[in-house]
Amino acid sequence: MRPPQAKPRTPQECSSLPRCPEVVAVARRRGITRVVHFTTVLGIVGILSSRAVKNRKQLPTEKHLEHVYRPNAIDRSRDAAWHEYVNLSVSRINDWMFDRSEPWHVDEGVSWVLLAFSVDILGDPGVVFTTTNNIYPACLRSQGIEGFAQMFADPVFGRYSQRHTRDGLPDSLTTDRQAEVLYPGELSLDRLEEIYVQIESAIGDVDGALGALGLDFPVTLAPEEFE
Repeated sequence: MRPPQAKPRTPQECSSLPRCPEVVAVARRRGITRVVHFTTVLGIVGILSSRAVKNRKQLPTEKHLEHVYRPNAIDRSRDAAWHEYVNLSVSRINDWMFDRSEPWHVDEGVSWVLLAFSVDILGDPGVVFTTTNNIYPACLRSQGIEGFAQMFADPVFGRYSQRHTRDGLPDSLTTDRQAEVLYPGELSLDRLEEIYVQIESAIGDVDGALGALGLDFPVTLAPEEFE
Protein backbone atom coordinates (compact mmCIF):
# COMPACT_ATOMS: atom_id res chain seq x y z
CA MET A 1 0.00 0.00 0.00
CA ARG A 2 1.32 3.41 -0.95
CA PRO A 3 1.75 6.08 1.74
CA PRO A 4 -0.55 9.10 1.63
CA GLN A 5 0.38 11.58 -1.08
CA ALA A 6 1.76 14.86 0.23
CA LYS A 7 0.12 18.18 -0.54
CA PRO A 8 2.04 21.48 -0.64
CA ARG A 9 2.03 23.42 2.61
CA THR A 10 3.24 26.90 3.46
CA PRO A 11 6.49 27.19 5.42
CA GLN A 12 4.45 28.36 8.40
CA GLU A 13 2.29 25.22 8.29
CA CYS A 14 5.38 23.02 8.01
CA SER A 15 7.05 24.65 11.01
CA SER A 16 4.39 23.22 13.33
CA LEU A 17 4.95 19.63 12.14
CA PRO A 18 7.17 17.19 14.08
CA ARG A 19 10.70 16.23 13.10
CA CYS A 20 11.24 12.77 11.66
CA PRO A 21 14.60 11.53 12.99
CA GLU A 22 13.92 7.97 11.83
CA VAL A 23 14.38 9.14 8.23
CA VAL A 24 17.86 10.36 9.08
CA ALA A 25 18.67 7.04 10.74
CA VAL A 26 17.56 5.07 7.67
CA ALA A 27 19.50 7.40 5.38
CA ARG A 28 22.68 6.86 7.37
CA ARG A 29 22.18 3.08 7.30
CA ARG A 30 21.97 3.34 3.51
CA GLY A 31 25.35 5.04 3.47
CA ILE A 32 23.93 8.42 2.48
CA THR A 33 26.31 11.15 3.59
CA ARG A 34 24.88 14.27 1.97
CA VAL A 35 21.94 16.06 0.38
CA VAL A 36 22.93 18.31 -2.51
CA HIS A 37 21.87 21.40 -4.44
CA PHE A 38 23.56 22.84 -7.52
CA THR A 39 23.73 26.45 -8.61
CA THR A 40 25.99 28.81 -10.55
CA VAL A 41 28.93 30.72 -9.11
CA LEU A 42 26.76 33.82 -9.42
CA GLY A 43 23.94 32.03 -7.61
CA ILE A 44 26.11 31.05 -4.67
CA VAL A 45 27.02 34.68 -4.03
CA GLY A 46 23.35 35.36 -3.35
CA ILE A 47 23.01 32.20 -1.27
CA LEU A 48 26.01 33.08 0.88
CA SER A 49 24.94 36.68 1.34
CA SER A 50 21.47 35.64 2.52
CA ARG A 51 22.84 32.67 4.55
CA ALA A 52 20.23 30.39 3.00
CA VAL A 53 19.11 28.64 -0.18
CA LYS A 54 15.91 30.44 -1.08
CA ASN A 55 12.88 28.80 -2.63
CA ARG A 56 11.66 29.76 -6.09
CA LYS A 57 8.89 32.00 -4.77
CA GLN A 58 11.27 34.04 -2.61
CA LEU A 59 14.02 34.59 -5.14
CA PRO A 60 12.63 37.34 -7.39
CA THR A 61 11.64 39.46 -4.36
CA GLU A 62 14.98 39.27 -2.56
CA LYS A 63 16.43 42.70 -3.36
CA HIS A 64 20.04 41.80 -2.56
CA LEU A 65 19.80 38.75 -4.84
CA GLU A 66 18.43 40.52 -7.92
CA HIS A 67 21.83 41.08 -9.51
CA VAL A 68 22.93 37.44 -9.10
CA TYR A 69 19.67 35.51 -9.43
CA ARG A 70 19.83 32.88 -12.17
CA PRO A 71 17.11 30.20 -12.20
CA ASN A 72 18.25 26.63 -12.89
CA ALA A 73 14.98 26.01 -14.73
CA ILE A 74 13.41 28.51 -17.11
CA ASP A 75 9.89 27.09 -16.96
CA ARG A 76 8.69 25.95 -13.54
CA SER A 77 4.98 26.51 -14.18
CA ARG A 78 4.17 22.82 -13.96
CA ASP A 79 5.10 22.67 -10.27
CA ALA A 80 3.93 26.15 -9.31
CA ALA A 81 2.15 24.80 -6.22
CA TRP A 82 5.56 23.71 -4.87
CA HIS A 83 7.46 26.97 -5.39
CA GLU A 84 7.78 27.50 -1.64
CA TYR A 85 10.09 24.47 -1.44
CA VAL A 86 13.82 24.18 -2.20
CA ASN A 87 14.67 21.37 -4.63
CA LEU A 88 17.48 19.03 -3.52
CA SER A 89 18.85 15.60 -4.43
CA VAL A 90 20.18 12.66 -2.41
CA SER A 91 23.90 11.84 -2.73
CA ARG A 92 24.38 13.18 -6.29
CA ILE A 93 22.98 15.92 -8.48
CA ASN A 94 20.06 15.40 -10.83
CA ASP A 95 22.29 15.17 -13.89
CA TRP A 96 19.32 15.22 -16.28
CA MET A 97 18.32 18.61 -14.85
CA PHE A 98 21.92 19.82 -14.81
CA ASP A 99 22.41 18.93 -18.48
CA ARG A 100 19.41 21.09 -19.32
CA SER A 101 20.33 23.96 -17.01
CA GLU A 102 23.87 24.32 -18.36
CA PRO A 103 22.95 25.55 -21.88
CA TRP A 104 20.65 28.26 -20.45
CA HIS A 105 23.72 29.97 -18.96
CA VAL A 106 26.33 29.16 -21.59
CA ASP A 107 26.39 32.73 -22.99
CA GLU A 108 27.13 34.07 -19.51
CA GLY A 109 30.29 31.98 -19.19
CA VAL A 110 29.33 30.85 -15.69
CA SER A 111 30.63 27.79 -13.89
CA TRP A 112 28.79 25.62 -11.42
CA VAL A 113 28.82 24.93 -7.72
CA LEU A 114 27.49 22.04 -5.64
CA LEU A 115 26.39 22.61 -2.04
CA ALA A 116 26.51 19.51 0.16
CA PHE A 117 24.28 19.55 3.25
CA SER A 118 24.13 17.21 6.23
CA VAL A 119 21.67 14.32 5.98
CA ASP A 120 20.12 15.68 9.19
CA ILE A 121 17.97 18.00 7.05
CA LEU A 122 16.03 14.96 5.80
CA GLY A 123 14.30 14.74 9.17
CA ASP A 124 13.22 18.38 9.33
CA PRO A 125 9.50 19.24 9.64
CA GLY A 126 7.52 19.19 6.40
CA VAL A 127 10.18 17.70 4.11
CA VAL A 128 8.62 15.90 1.13
CA PHE A 129 10.24 13.09 -0.86
CA THR A 130 9.48 12.47 -4.54
CA THR A 131 10.11 9.34 -6.58
CA THR A 132 11.07 11.27 -9.73
CA ASN A 133 11.14 14.85 -10.99
CA ASN A 134 8.34 16.75 -9.26
CA ILE A 135 6.86 17.91 -12.58
CA TYR A 136 6.21 14.44 -14.03
CA PRO A 137 2.71 12.89 -13.93
CA ALA A 138 4.17 9.63 -12.56
CA CYS A 139 5.70 11.41 -9.55
CA LEU A 140 4.71 10.14 -6.09
CA ARG A 141 5.17 12.60 -3.22
CA SER A 142 5.10 11.56 0.42
CA GLN A 143 6.56 12.44 3.79
CA GLY A 144 8.19 10.53 6.62
CA ILE A 145 9.83 7.14 6.60
CA GLU A 146 7.42 5.69 4.01
CA GLY A 147 7.89 8.61 1.67
CA PHE A 148 11.65 8.32 1.94
CA ALA A 149 11.48 4.58 1.21
CA GLN A 150 9.50 5.25 -1.98
CA MET A 151 12.57 6.95 -3.45
CA PHE A 152 14.37 3.60 -3.32
CA ALA A 153 11.51 1.40 -4.51
CA ASP A 154 11.98 -1.18 -7.24
CA PRO A 155 10.71 -0.27 -9.76
CA VAL A 156 10.07 3.49 -9.94
CA PHE A 157 8.34 5.13 -12.89
CA GLY A 158 9.73 8.41 -14.12
CA ARG A 159 9.65 10.60 -17.22
CA TYR A 160 7.14 9.32 -19.77
CA SER A 161 6.50 6.51 -17.25
CA GLN A 162 9.93 5.06 -17.97
CA ARG A 163 10.58 2.10 -15.68
CA HIS A 164 13.65 2.39 -13.46
CA THR A 165 15.00 -0.52 -11.42
CA ARG A 166 17.69 -0.83 -8.77
CA ASP A 167 19.89 -3.15 -10.82
CA GLY A 168 23.50 -2.28 -10.06
CA LEU A 169 22.66 0.68 -7.82
CA PRO A 170 24.30 1.16 -4.41
CA ASP A 171 21.98 1.70 -1.45
CA SER A 172 22.92 5.37 -1.26
CA LEU A 173 21.39 6.27 -4.66
CA THR A 174 17.71 6.77 -5.44
CA THR A 175 16.12 4.49 -8.02
CA ASP A 176 15.40 7.37 -10.41
CA ARG A 177 18.23 9.90 -10.72
CA GLN A 178 15.59 12.66 -10.81
CA ALA A 179 14.09 11.90 -7.40
CA GLU A 180 13.85 15.04 -5.29
CA VAL A 181 13.89 16.21 -1.70
CA LEU A 182 11.51 19.16 -1.36
CA TYR A 183 12.54 21.32 1.60
CA PRO A 184 9.90 23.79 2.83
CA GLY A 185 10.66 27.49 3.02
CA GLU A 186 14.37 28.21 2.86
CA LEU A 187 17.36 26.06 3.74
CA SER A 188 19.75 27.70 6.18
CA LEU A 189 23.49 27.31 5.70
CA ASP A 190 23.78 26.12 9.31
CA ARG A 191 24.11 22.54 8.07
CA LEU A 192 26.10 23.19 4.91
CA GLU A 193 29.16 20.94 5.11
CA GLU A 194 31.12 21.51 1.89
CA ILE A 195 31.10 23.41 -1.38
CA TYR A 196 32.31 21.76 -4.60
CA VAL A 197 33.28 23.77 -7.69
CA GLN A 198 33.39 22.74 -11.33
CA ILE A 199 36.52 24.60 -12.43
CA GLU A 200 39.68 25.71 -10.64
CA SER A 201 39.14 29.45 -11.18
CA ALA A 202 35.85 29.22 -9.26
CA ILE A 203 37.75 28.39 -6.05
CA GLY A 204 38.97 31.97 -5.84
CA ASP A 205 35.51 33.35 -6.60
CA VAL A 206 33.86 31.30 -3.85
CA ASP A 207 36.67 31.84 -1.34
CA GLY A 208 36.50 35.57 -2.02
CA ALA A 209 32.75 35.64 -1.35
CA LEU A 210 33.18 33.59 1.82
CA GLY A 211 35.91 35.88 3.12
CA ALA A 212 33.97 39.04 2.35
CA LEU A 213 30.96 37.68 4.23
CA GLY A 214 32.90 36.27 7.18
CA LEU A 215 31.93 32.67 6.38
CA ASP A 216 34.08 29.55 6.46
CA PHE A 217 33.21 26.41 4.50
CA PRO A 218 35.54 23.92 2.77
CA VAL A 219 35.75 24.53 -0.99
CA THR A 220 36.84 21.58 -3.15
CA LEU A 221 37.61 21.31 -6.86
CA ALA A 222 35.53 18.36 -8.12
CA PRO A 223 34.59 18.50 -11.82
CA GLU A 224 33.43 14.88 -11.63
CA GLU A 225 30.47 15.97 -9.50
CA PHE A 226 29.02 17.70 -12.58
CA GLU A 227 29.54 14.92 -15.13
